Amino acid sequence: MPVSQDASGAGLIALLASGGSLLLALNAGRKRRLLDDTPVSKALGVFVGEVEVEGVCVRRDPFISYLAEKPCVLYSWSVDEHWRRARQETYTDDKGRTRTRTVIDTGSDTVASGGETGGFYIQDDTGYVWVNPEGADLDTLTMFDQHVDRDDPLYYDKGPDDAVEGSTGERSFTEYGLVIGTPLFVRGRASERPDIVAAQIKHEDKADMFIITPRKAEDISEGKATAFVLWHVVGAACAAGFGAALMAGARPEIAPIGLLIGLGLYLFAASAGWVWMVFNSITALRNRVRQASSLIDIQLKRRADLIPPLVACVQGFRAHEASVQTLVAALRAQAAGARPSAVGPMLVAVAEQYPELKGQQVFAELSKNLVETEDRIALARAYHNNIATFYNTRLERVPDRYVADIVTMNPEPLFQAEGFERQAQMIAF
Repeated sequence: MPVSQDASGAGLIALLASGGSLLLALNAGRKRRLLDDTPVSKALGVFVGEVEVEGVCVRRDPFISYLAEKPCVLYSWSVDEHWRRARQETYTDDKGRTRTRTVIDTGSDTVASGGETGGFYIQDDTGYVWVNPEGADLDTLTMFDQHVDRDDPLYYDKGPDDAVEGSTGERSFTEYGLVIGTPLFVRGRASERPDIVAAQIKHEDKADMFIITPRKAEDISEGKATAFVLWHVVGAACAAGFGAALMAGARPEIAPIGLLIGLGLYLFAASAGWVWMVFNSITALRNRVRQASSLIDIQLKRRADLIPPLVACVQGFRAHEASVQTLVAALRAQAAGARPSAVGPMLVAVAEQYPELKGQQVFAELSKNLVETEDRIALARAYHNNIATFYNTRLERVPDRYVADIVTMNPEPLFQAEGFERQAQMIAF
């Protein structure tokens, strides 16, 4: 009876471990698909929703790291002091006698630490996007790593004067962070900034992932794929152990058959879980394609609302400056042929010179807005085409296509200029 109870207990533990491993494997597979199915956006083309951005990190007022003294967007440092301590230990020898011996323990304690962090920009060739790293799965780089003794000036310059018990007179100084200009990959959810009309990437509960890392997207995806396989191996082994333990509790001679039954049950559960994961990921990808299509209309609406008022403003400045320049020229011509009594008004006109007109600056601002607006529309269209291509590829790829056929998912059309091109704004003066 005790053997049967032990087998049942071991089987229950193996079953729970197998179920947990299956969930972890499916989660790793789901995240890998999200990474593979999200096109990298340009900074200017970051709108609302799940995005991936690549660029260098910059900050207007960078932090200066404590140890490396480099400009950073964030950093953390620590000083660990090594120690060696002796203690007395009581034990029983092979003859049953109580003995005492001296044991030497070694280790280290953190005697000082600190750091600074804050929001920063990701910059690429199109512009900037604000990133708040709080709550992100953050990878940093080693900026400083030195092991010194008391003779090194660094020992006391950057560390405390006090010593820990049993100190060996050695300290390790380490610092991690992101130096200004470090290439980064950011994956998260974009939203509108509360202070200005611009996008930001920050932690949100509904976001699938929020990653900030110097690694490439391909490396992260490969890591998720490896985790997917390893967790399945662990889950299958635990399921086999569950079947063997269950059969061993009843009839030990058929324990090998229980192992096969456990593997079969795990394969069935893993297959059902895979179908569920694939269906949900393809459905989410289809919804993101539709969202990308709506982003094109949003940018077209922005163009229609923004450009006409800007053109009207520039036209007003143009008319005003033309009248001012005409008046100034007429006054100068009048002053040139005037009597000496008219010297005063003439001097005023000469002192006035041509006023510092703003027409050129306003025209430049209009040109900038026109270019940026058209770039936004082009980036929105390119993003739609990219994510629609990912979606269509999923529908054609084996074995995903069989899952898509269950609910008859159809490919999404790519952007065609003659299909849904909107009339461009006509600019005339």
